[in-house]
Formats: sequence, C-alpha cells, structure tokens
Amino acid sequence: MSRKTPPREVPLDFPREWIDFLDPADDQHLVRADLTWLLSRWTCVFGSACRGILPGRAEDGCCSHGAFFTDADDENRVKAAVLKLTPLTWQNHRRGFRNWTEMDTVDGTKPARRTATRSADGPCVFHNDEDFAGGGGCALHAQALRDGKHPLAYKPDVCWQLPVRREQDWITRPDGTKVLQSTLTEFDRRGWGPGGHDLNWWCTSSPDAHVGTEPMYITYAPELTELIGEKAYAKLAELCAARLKAGLLAVHPATTAASTIRRK
Repeated sequence: MSRKTPPREVPLDFPREWIDFLDPADDQHLVRADLTWLLSRWTCVFGSACRGILPGRAEDGCCSHGAFFTDADDENRVKAAVLKLTPLTWQNHRRGFRNWTEMDTVDGTKPARRTATRSADGPCVFHNDEDFAGGGGCALHAQALRDGKHPLAYKPDVCWQLPVRREQDWITRPDGTKVLQSTLTEFDRRGWGPGGHDLNWWCTSSPDAHVGTEPMYITYAPELTELIGEKAYAKLAELCAARLKAGLLAVHPATTAASTIRRK
C-alpha cells in the first residue's frame, strides 16, 4: 500500500472512553458521552475526499437517499426553508415545490415520510449537481449559509445530526429514581441498520475524514448544543477539554491512522 493511500476504513469495534454527567440545568437528565468519538479529528469532507455511500457516486456524499423526518416539527421546519429556495439556488425548484416529499418505510412495515429522490436510485431532491450554476451540494445547506443561519436550522434532523448518534432512554436506577439518559456517540455503519454494512464507504471509520484541525466537540458545538442543551454542552466541553489535556487513552483508530499518514 502506498504511503499516500490510507486504509479505507478501520474496524468498527475498538476500545472507547465514556463519561457520564448530570445536566446542570436538569438533575433528571443524564448525559453519557463517547469521548473517543467527540475528541476525534473527524470532519466532513464532502466535495473533497468523500467517496460517497454508493459506488461511482462520490459527488452525492451521503445524500444518495432521501432523509426520513423525525416528526412533524422536523418536516414543517424544512417546509419553511424550502420556501426560501429559488430556481437560481435549487436545481429541482419547479418539480420540487410540488413533490419534494414521498412515503417510504424505515422498518419495512410502518409508513414514514421522507424527502423525495430525483430518480429511483437518487440522489435526494435537494442535492444540486456539481455543475449547477447555483452551486453543488445541498440546496438547504447553502441557503442557510446565505441567510447567515446554521444549516441545522433548515436541514432535516438526520442530515445535520450525522455523524453523531443520539439515543434517549428513561432508565430506572437501583433506588427507583428515573432519569432521561442521552447517549452521544459515533453514527457508524451499524447506525444505518443491516444495510449499513453494504455502503460503498462510510466516513466515520475512514482516516480520510479524520483530518480536522480541532476535535469534534468543538467543530460540532452547535449540533451538540441542539441535542443536549446549552448548559449540558458547556459541561461536556469542559470535561472534553480536561480529558484532552490529561491525554485520552482510547484514541479513535481512524484519527491515529490519519495522523500517522500525515507524518510519513
């Protein structure tokens, strides 16, 4: 293997460091954070080193399929953002305004609504081609930046949350008290379900994407804040900084591999 060619992906199972803490704003909210992931140097490489989730479709990135909405609020927020798009900023503006959602299913049985795809094999209807005069990539993402907003204000929840996976469960402690546990970790291939193992490439496990100049807890501060709240994020950032200063024991292997490649 050439020194300039990094391994495509590291294995999915490896040691991780975790930390639990109570939300300073809510003593019934317990945050469980994957420090190995949040202190990694992952960064989105869409449009540069991204190889895409489908073979021969690197330009799609992870937009080759429509995005399922988490709830009505999610869909309504995107609907409001769509009204801001024009033929100059959205390649599929004309058909999109009348048909930018469609029904599908996440689990194979229960119907769910998602953003439409431009054809049977995608990509998402909001994905502009590379040569589109208004700019390639997500039309909603670009519109948010033009409006001085963070993209999470316009994009479907699943789109801005990736590649962070948040799971929430009410847990009962041995003394009978209950707390809402929010778990923050890596959305790896398994996050997609069984089909995730069939993806052409997935960035969280690839050294190609672990080239950020700052750790994820900093670069993803707005998204993490939205997921767990301002005070909880401030505490998370404090704990992450302390752990980074002390020296993380279980470093993400893709970050390690990327660092090794850069030194060669």
